[in-house]
Amino acid sequence: MGREYSLYLQVGDRVYHKHYKRWGVGVVVEDRRSELPGGFCYVRINFQDGKLRVFDNNFKSVDCCYYAGIEKIDDERAVKRAAREEERIKKKLIKLLAHLPRMLKGKTEKEIQETSEQ
Repeated sequence: MGREYSLYLQVGDRVYHKHYKRWGVGVVVEDRRSELPGGFCYVRINFQDGKLRVFDNNFKSVDCCYYAGIEKIDDERAVKRAAREEERIKKKLIKLLAHLPRMLKGKTEKEIQETSEQ
């Protein structure tokens, strides 16, 4: 028998709900697939609030957990984003440190002499 569904989540995926952030992060602890044509395909997600919730996992279904607001937490993408942000902050810090001596020094000796001569 051919499978009539496309899976969105797998066991071990970390997720959150866009509309219920108070649930916290969830982890997919179980997925079930029916062998019968037209059968159900669902996942159980254990959220930080201590509740186990069940969602439709068939991406082709209008009731899929993705359309209900469940989104994966892509660890690799988050790490890359954090690295880019860190690099951006480093560049700003280096630029600031390059201007720091002028900011701390205030007027140069030449400027002080010019103002005293006037």
